[in-house]
Amino acid sequence: MIDIKHLAIHLPDFDIPDVSLSIEPGDFFILLGPTGAGKSLILEALAGLIPISSGSLCLHGEEITHLPPERRNLAIVYQDGALFPHLTVEENIGFGLRYAKKKATEPQAIVQDLMDRLGITHLRKRKPKNLSGGEKQRTALARALAVKPDILLLDEPLSALDPTTRKEIADLLKALHKEKKMTCLMVTHDFAEARYLGQSMAVIRDGRIEQSGPVHALFSHPETPFVARFLGTGT
Repeated sequence: MIDIKHLAIHLPDFDIPDVSLSIEPGDFFILLGPTGAGKSLILEALAGLIPISSGSLCLHGEEITHLPPERRNLAIVYQDGALFPHLTVEENIGFGLRYAKKKATEPQAIVQDLMDRLGITHLRKRKPKNLSGGEKQRTALARALAVKPDILLLDEPLSALDPTTRKEIADLLKALHKEKKMTCLMVTHDFAEARYLGQSMAVIRDGRIEQSGPVHALFSHPETPFVARFLGTGT
Protein backbone atom coordinates (compact mmCIF):
# COMPACT_ATOMS: atom_id res chain seq x y z
CA MET A 1 0.00 0.00 0.00
CA ILE A 2 1.08 3.58 -0.73
CA ASP A 3 0.08 6.05 1.96
CA ILE A 4 0.76 9.73 1.26
CA LYS A 5 -0.14 11.93 4.23
CA HIS A 6 -0.28 15.73 4.12
CA LEU A 7 2.40 16.01 1.44
CA ALA A 8 3.56 19.59 0.91
CA ILE A 9 6.05 20.79 -1.70
CA HIS A 10 7.02 24.44 -1.96
CA LEU A 11 8.88 25.55 -5.08
CA PRO A 12 9.62 29.10 -6.28
CA ASP A 13 6.83 28.98 -8.87
CA PHE A 14 4.44 26.30 -7.58
CA ASP A 15 3.04 24.91 -4.34
CA ILE A 16 1.50 21.61 -3.38
CA PRO A 17 -0.05 22.64 -0.05
CA ASP A 18 -1.53 19.43 1.33
CA VAL A 19 -2.06 16.14 -0.55
CA SER A 20 -3.15 12.86 1.03
CA LEU A 21 -3.70 9.67 -0.97
CA SER A 22 -3.94 5.95 -0.23
CA ILE A 23 -3.36 3.37 -2.96
CA GLU A 24 -4.12 -0.29 -2.36
CA PRO A 25 -1.69 -3.09 -3.34
CA GLY A 26 -2.24 -4.27 -6.90
CA ASP A 27 -4.25 -1.19 -7.86
CA PHE A 28 -3.76 0.65 -11.14
CA PHE A 29 -4.19 4.19 -9.83
CA ILE A 30 -4.56 7.19 -12.12
CA LEU A 31 -3.59 10.72 -11.11
CA LEU A 32 -5.55 12.85 -13.57
CA GLY A 33 -5.46 16.59 -14.00
CA PRO A 34 -4.70 19.46 -16.37
CA THR A 35 -1.16 20.41 -17.34
CA GLY A 36 0.61 22.15 -14.48
CA ALA A 37 -1.63 20.71 -11.75
CA GLY A 38 1.27 19.13 -9.84
CA LYS A 39 0.84 15.52 -10.95
CA SER A 40 4.46 14.81 -11.85
CA LEU A 41 5.75 16.52 -8.69
CA ILE A 42 3.83 14.03 -6.55
CA LEU A 43 5.29 11.15 -8.54
CA GLU A 44 8.84 12.47 -8.22
CA ALA A 45 8.40 13.16 -4.50
CA LEU A 46 7.30 9.57 -4.01
CA ALA A 47 10.33 8.37 -5.96
CA GLY A 48 12.64 10.54 -3.85
CA LEU A 49 13.73 12.72 -6.76
CA ILE A 50 12.64 16.04 -5.28
CA PRO A 51 12.60 17.19 -1.64
CA ILE A 52 9.33 17.63 0.22
CA SER A 53 8.57 20.42 2.67
CA SER A 54 6.42 18.37 5.03
CA GLY A 55 4.27 15.27 5.25
CA SER A 56 5.05 11.57 5.13
CA LEU A 57 5.33 8.84 2.51
CA CYS A 58 4.79 5.21 3.52
CA LEU A 59 5.09 2.01 1.49
CA HIS A 60 3.59 -1.17 2.94
CA GLY A 61 3.62 0.42 6.38
CA GLU A 62 7.28 1.48 6.22
CA GLU A 63 8.06 5.17 6.12
CA ILE A 64 10.24 6.02 3.12
CA THR A 65 10.06 9.82 3.41
CA HIS A 66 13.79 10.25 4.06
CA LEU A 67 15.16 7.22 2.23
CA PRO A 68 17.34 7.79 -0.86
CA PRO A 69 15.71 6.81 -4.18
CA GLU A 70 17.68 3.56 -4.55
CA ARG A 71 16.35 2.26 -1.21
CA ARG A 72 12.66 2.88 -1.93
CA ASN A 73 12.27 0.02 -4.41
CA LEU A 74 10.21 2.15 -6.78
CA ALA A 75 10.72 2.54 -10.51
CA ILE A 76 9.64 5.43 -12.72
CA VAL A 77 9.00 5.59 -16.47
CA TYR A 78 8.84 9.02 -18.11
CA GLN A 79 7.04 10.03 -21.29
CA ASP A 80 10.29 10.17 -23.27
CA GLY A 81 11.76 7.00 -21.75
CA ALA A 82 14.74 8.90 -20.30
CA LEU A 83 17.14 6.20 -21.48
CA PHE A 84 20.90 6.54 -21.12
CA PRO A 85 22.02 7.60 -24.63
CA HIS A 86 25.48 5.98 -24.39
CA LEU A 87 24.13 2.55 -23.39
CA THR A 88 22.57 -0.14 -25.55
CA VAL A 89 19.05 -1.46 -24.98
CA GLU A 90 20.49 -4.42 -23.10
CA GLU A 91 22.72 -2.22 -20.95
CA ASN A 92 19.89 0.22 -20.20
CA ILE A 93 17.64 -2.58 -18.96
CA GLY A 94 20.32 -4.03 -16.72
CA PHE A 95 21.59 -0.71 -15.37
CA GLY A 96 19.42 -0.54 -12.26
CA LEU A 97 20.16 -4.10 -11.16
CA ARG A 98 23.54 -3.13 -9.76
CA TYR A 99 21.94 -0.55 -7.46
CA ALA A 100 18.65 -2.30 -6.65
CA LYS A 101 17.54 -2.78 -3.06
CA LYS A 102 16.92 -6.46 -3.84
CA LYS A 103 20.09 -7.80 -5.46
CA ALA A 104 19.50 -10.08 -8.44
CA THR A 105 21.27 -13.44 -8.46
CA GLU A 106 21.11 -13.80 -12.25
CA PRO A 107 20.90 -10.31 -13.74
CA GLN A 108 21.54 -11.37 -17.32
CA ALA A 109 18.71 -13.90 -17.20
CA ILE A 110 16.37 -11.18 -15.92
CA VAL A 111 17.37 -8.83 -18.76
CA GLN A 112 16.95 -11.57 -21.37
CA ASP A 113 13.52 -12.56 -20.06
CA LEU A 114 12.27 -8.97 -20.15
CA MET A 115 13.60 -8.37 -23.65
CA ASP A 116 11.79 -11.53 -24.78
CA ARG A 117 8.53 -10.58 -23.04
CA LEU A 118 8.51 -7.04 -24.40
CA GLY A 119 9.54 -8.05 -27.90
CA ILE A 120 12.81 -6.11 -28.06
CA THR A 121 15.42 -8.89 -28.07
CA HIS A 122 16.37 -8.03 -31.65
CA LEU A 123 17.19 -4.48 -30.49
CA ARG A 124 19.57 -5.49 -27.71
CA LYS A 125 22.68 -3.87 -29.20
CA ARG A 126 21.00 -0.69 -30.43
CA LYS A 127 21.37 2.66 -28.70
CA PRO A 128 18.39 4.94 -27.99
CA LYS A 129 19.04 7.25 -30.95
CA ASN A 130 18.28 4.30 -33.24
CA LEU A 131 14.97 3.39 -31.59
CA SER A 132 11.42 4.43 -32.39
CA GLY A 133 9.22 5.99 -29.71
CA GLY A 134 7.51 2.70 -28.98
CA GLU A 135 10.81 0.83 -28.80
CA LYS A 136 12.16 3.40 -26.33
CA GLN A 137 9.10 2.99 -24.10
CA ARG A 138 9.35 -0.81 -24.19
CA THR A 139 13.00 -0.51 -23.19
CA ALA A 140 12.15 1.96 -20.42
CA LEU A 141 9.45 -0.38 -19.11
CA ALA A 142 11.86 -3.31 -19.16
CA ARG A 143 14.45 -1.25 -17.25
CA ALA A 144 11.84 -0.35 -14.63
CA LEU A 145 10.56 -3.92 -14.26
CA ALA A 146 14.06 -5.39 -14.03
CA VAL A 147 14.48 -4.21 -10.43
CA LYS A 148 11.14 -5.82 -9.44
CA PRO A 149 9.76 -2.62 -7.92
CA ASP A 150 7.06 -2.58 -5.29
CA ILE A 151 5.43 0.27 -7.22
CA LEU A 152 5.66 1.19 -10.90
CA LEU A 153 5.40 4.96 -11.40
CA LEU A 154 4.35 6.11 -14.87
CA ASP A 155 4.66 9.76 -15.87
CA GLU A 156 2.52 10.23 -18.99
CA PRO A 157 4.20 7.23 -20.68
CA LEU A 158 1.89 7.32 -23.72
CA SER A 159 1.67 11.03 -24.47
CA ALA A 160 4.60 11.27 -26.88
CA LEU A 161 3.56 8.27 -28.99
CA ASP A 162 1.59 8.05 -32.23
CA PRO A 163 -1.95 6.59 -31.91
CA THR A 164 -1.03 3.08 -33.06
CA THR A 165 2.01 2.81 -30.79
CA ARG A 166 0.05 4.37 -27.91
CA LYS A 167 -2.52 1.57 -28.17
CA GLU A 168 0.23 -1.07 -28.27
CA ILE A 169 1.95 0.27 -25.14
CA ALA A 170 -1.38 0.72 -23.33
CA ASP A 171 -2.25 -2.91 -24.08
CA LEU A 172 1.20 -3.95 -22.86
CA LEU A 173 0.77 -2.03 -19.60
CA LYS A 174 -2.64 -3.57 -19.04
CA ALA A 175 -1.30 -7.08 -19.67
CA LEU A 176 1.74 -6.58 -17.44
CA HIS A 177 -0.42 -5.24 -14.63
CA LYS A 178 -2.74 -8.23 -14.84
CA GLU A 179 0.10 -10.76 -15.11
CA LYS A 180 2.33 -9.38 -12.36
CA LYS A 181 -0.44 -7.99 -10.13
CA MET A 182 1.80 -5.01 -9.54
CA THR A 183 0.78 -1.66 -8.09
CA CYS A 184 0.90 1.15 -10.65
CA LEU A 185 0.56 4.91 -10.20
CA MET A 186 0.15 6.69 -13.52
CA VAL A 187 0.03 10.40 -14.23
CA THR A 188 -2.00 11.48 -17.24
CA HIS A 189 -4.33 14.16 -18.54
CA ASP A 190 -5.96 11.78 -21.03
CA PHE A 191 -9.47 10.56 -20.14
CA ALA A 192 -9.34 7.56 -22.50
CA GLU A 193 -6.13 6.31 -20.86
CA ALA A 194 -7.70 6.74 -17.42
CA ARG A 195 -10.80 4.76 -18.37
CA TYR A 196 -8.88 1.99 -20.14
CA LEU A 197 -6.09 1.41 -17.63
CA GLY A 198 -7.27 2.77 -14.31
CA GLN A 199 -9.09 1.08 -11.47
CA SER A 200 -8.91 3.99 -9.02
CA MET A 201 -8.31 7.65 -9.71
CA ALA A 202 -7.79 11.07 -8.20
CA VAL A 203 -8.39 14.39 -9.95
CA ILE A 204 -5.93 17.11 -9.00
CA ARG A 205 -6.07 20.87 -9.60
CA ASP A 206 -3.47 23.47 -8.58
CA GLY A 207 -1.73 21.07 -6.21
CA ARG A 208 -4.90 19.91 -4.44
CA ILE A 209 -6.89 16.70 -4.74
CA GLU A 210 -10.45 17.53 -5.83
CA GLN A 211 -11.88 13.99 -5.68
CA SER A 212 -10.67 10.40 -5.51
CA GLY A 213 -12.26 6.97 -5.79
CA PRO A 214 -13.03 4.28 -8.40
CA VAL A 215 -12.59 5.52 -11.97
CA HIS A 216 -16.21 4.84 -12.92
CA ALA A 217 -17.47 6.70 -9.84
CA LEU A 218 -15.59 9.91 -10.68
CA PHE A 219 -16.89 9.92 -14.24
CA SER A 220 -20.47 9.12 -13.23
CA HIS A 221 -20.69 11.04 -9.92
CA PRO A 222 -18.36 14.05 -9.83
CA GLU A 223 -18.41 15.75 -6.43
CA THR A 224 -17.26 19.26 -7.35
CA PRO A 225 -18.06 21.65 -10.21
CA PHE A 226 -14.43 21.51 -11.36
CA VAL A 227 -14.40 17.71 -11.60
CA ALA A 228 -17.70 17.78 -13.48
CA ARG A 229 -16.42 20.35 -15.97
CA PHE A 230 -13.00 18.77 -16.31
CA LEU A 231 -14.36 15.28 -16.96
CA GLY A 232 -17.04 16.64 -19.26
CA THR A 233 -19.93 15.43 -17.14
CA GLY A 234 -21.37 18.80 -16.18
CA THR A 235 -21.30 22.52 -16.88
